Amino acid sequence: MVKDGSRYYDNNEFFKNYTDKRLLKGNPNDTIEKPIFLEMIGTCSKLHVLDLGCGNGDFGVELLRSGCKSYTGIEGSENMYLSALEHLKEFNNLKFTHLTIENWHPPKEHYDLVVSRLVLHYIENIDDVFEKVYQALTRGGRFIFSIEHPVITSTLQKSGQRTNWLVDNYFSPGFREQQWLGSNVYKYHRTIENYFSSLQKAGFSIKSLRESKPKRENFEHPETYKRRLRIPLFLFLSSTKE
Repeated sequence: MVKDGSRYYDNNEFFKNYTDKRLLKGNPNDTIEKPIFLEMIGTCSKLHVLDLGCGNGDFGVELLRSGCKSYTGIEGSENMYLSALEHLKEFNNLKFTHLTIENWHPPKEHYDLVVSRLVLHYIENIDDVFEKVYQALTRGGRFIFSIEHPVITSTLQKSGQRTNWLVDNYFSPGFREQQWLGSNVYKYHRTIENYFSSLQKAGFSIKSLRESKPKRENFEHPETYKRRLRIPLFLFLSSTKE
């Protein structure tokens, strides 16, 4: 059983299916997750930024164009890593490493902002990751991440588009299997309380929590907006190294 989330994207068929899905107009990543994440970041001008699980580099392009002083991307998938290199080839103040988050060894007090978008729900030992992020941040540095909401990961759908949601085994953490994009995918379920407690254990001060309430102006079709009001798809947490 593959539990390294980045490796799913090195299956070329899966990678193509994912890329095609992300290009669909009105996808939840672009209509819900990204707008909220950008709101939580605010300005990143003159900041040294680390992106854990940077994907194809599109977000790095936005951060660099918005004025961050440097950008470092960590990506475990070779397909994503090569795609990121292509997307960011015009920039100089960046560094990419083809490495899983689990095998990443952080520098001490180097980054002003660490971000991670929809990656950490693939990782079993979240305490270790949070400790490494804390070590990598400067004093006053921020850590902002998004994940699939625990009401989603508690019971992942086996196939097709959801029409209703059943929360089950919510307080039992562990890997959950999902049939997604033609493959069996494993994501690690934990509660909101688990994430909150793990951040505190690492030394972080939690500053903000968001649950992905959509905004009407981000949707072309009103029926899609109404459907997205039914259940929170994503969870966002922002914390600080005091």
